Amino acid sequence: MLIIPALDILNGKLVRLEKGDYNSHKTYSENPIDTAKLFAENGFNLIHIVDLSGSKDGRINTIDLLRSIKSELKIEIQFGGGIRTLQDAQLLIENGVDIIIIGSISLSNKNEFEKIISTIGVEKVIAAIDSKDEMIKITGWTEETNITVEQHIQYCSSKSVKNFLCTDIEKDGMLTGPNIKLYKKLMLNFPELNIIASGGVSNIDDVKKLKSSGAAAVVIGKAIYENKINLKELAEIAG
Repeated sequence: MLIIPALDILNGKLVRLEKGDYNSHKTYSENPIDTAKLFAENGFNLIHIVDLSGSKDGRINTIDLLRSIKSELKIEIQFGGGIRTLQDAQLLIENGVDIIIIGSISLSNKNEFEKIISTIGVEKVIAAIDSKDEMIKITGWTEETNITVEQHIQYCSSKSVKNFLCTDIEKDGMLTGPNIKLYKKLMLNFPELNIIASGGVSNIDDVKKLKSSGAAAVVIGKAIYENKINLKELAEIAG
């Protein structure tokens, strides 16, 4: 199982939210690149970066940070937040992003979503499946939809998307354990897809449970920042 440490960026700082609530953010670093360096030093080859401001207002705010990370570190980046057009996706690729995470527009602007897939290649796209009670939420988790998780996965997979970042909003940032039941259900119903777990990981045992469940990967943020998980031990599990 691939383990992907996360950097959530708000106003240029490394933060974490609770259940996607922007009023609950806690700042962990004024300089996120220092944390990226720590991940690289511990052997992680891929990091997960989310532009929280971009997720909410639809404008990418982290280009300078992405350039700095790619110029200073030999590490791959998967990035989400604020991607609303093909031009946004191309700008990110041009500035070193290796994999694009697309959420809101896969529902609100399917034509643009499909244009991105066909232009940059489906292998460089992850569909973000952000849900509460298995119903999709968009625009930085501030807007509800009437689309279920499984309905949206069916649509995205019909466009040849194979990689899905599935976040249970109720678990995100709470350190209460991941929604293993949800991931097992999705892997049972969509065995041909790669399910990336996100939200709720609180300790190394949670990571081991996700690995045993068959998840393709897991994104971990707050548990690392709160020193609930040792990076060296985490890297060993990843190996």
